[in-house]
Amino acid sequence: MNSKPTLGISGCLTGSTVRFDGGHKRMGFVMDDLAQWVSFRPVCPEMAIGLPVPRPALRLIRTVDGDTRMRFSHAPGEDVSEKMQAFAADFLPGIADLAGFIVCAKSPSCGMERVRLYDENGNRGRKEGTGLFTAALMETYPWLPVEEDGRLHDPVLRENFVERVFALHELNRLRAEGLTRGGLLAFHSRYKLQLLAHCQPGYREIGPFVARIHEWDDLESFFVAYREKLMAILKKPASRKNHTNVLMHIQGYFNKQISARQRAELRDVIINYRAGKLPILAPLTLLKHYLAEHPDRYLQTQNYFDPYPDSLCLRLAVS
Repeated sequence: MNSKPTLGISGCLTGSTVRFDGGHKRMGFVMDDLAQWVSFRPVCPEMAIGLPVPRPALRLIRTVDGDTRMRFSHAPGEDVSEKMQAFAADFLPGIADLAGFIVCAKSPSCGMERVRLYDENGNRGRKEGTGLFTAALMETYPWLPVEEDGRLHDPVLRENFVERVFALHELNRLRAEGLTRGGLLAFHSRYKLQLLAHCQPGYREIGPFVARIHEWDDLESFFVAYREKLMAILKKPASRKNHTNVLMHIQGYFNKQISARQRAELRDVIINYRAGKLPILAPLTLLKHYLAEHPDRYLQTQNYFDPYPDSLCLRLAVS
């Protein structure tokens, strides 16, 4: 298995001139920063069904029966929905090992949300559609991290997506190397603080589920159920409140090893993070310093400290 996560990506976001107007939507963060740490599998669904570049624009049509169809804007009688659905049915089974997918916003084939819908008379409707290819992608792989280029400009959503990508990649590697109860338990143990930062109710629910792993004769079935639960928890962006609880919890491990002055300094940094005055990198850097000075076997295993490469600089934002 590839040592790097492999991401599916709408071809136009890589800089390929595959859009209907012959252009592209190259995304700098993805191709200049993230590309150092992942591999890509580009696809343009519209070209994949045989459409040329340039080509007439497509749009989503909400029919009177409530169906969503994909048709040309200049010739609404020309429907390519079946072609797109057939391509998705053929393509999607071959990408089960992907760790994520980045799609092009607003596209009638690739848009993840808020794609404009039209009625059969060409009247503009609400922005509440999903591109046909991406709809099939998310239905086939509901646990897969999927984001669109526009949303990835939001620092919270960007970090959340990247974090999920690396988590799923590690889980996929665990499966590829051969599932064992010990391996699954060790994986979950490494992610405990990370899950707690994302969703406390989810953390409390998944713990007893994992504790009953011995009741499962089929580890593959356990893996499938665990993957769904894990990725659902991680999909909820970690909040400042939850991060603060985790940071305070970690601080407790050093109460006997550091001085009163150091404890007060650490508490002030965490409180300033909670108030939005500092990025989370500030308390984490201090905690990692104390962890290096006073090693703790459990904390040293926690993926929470380094959920993705530091060079992506995703923990610098204060917002």
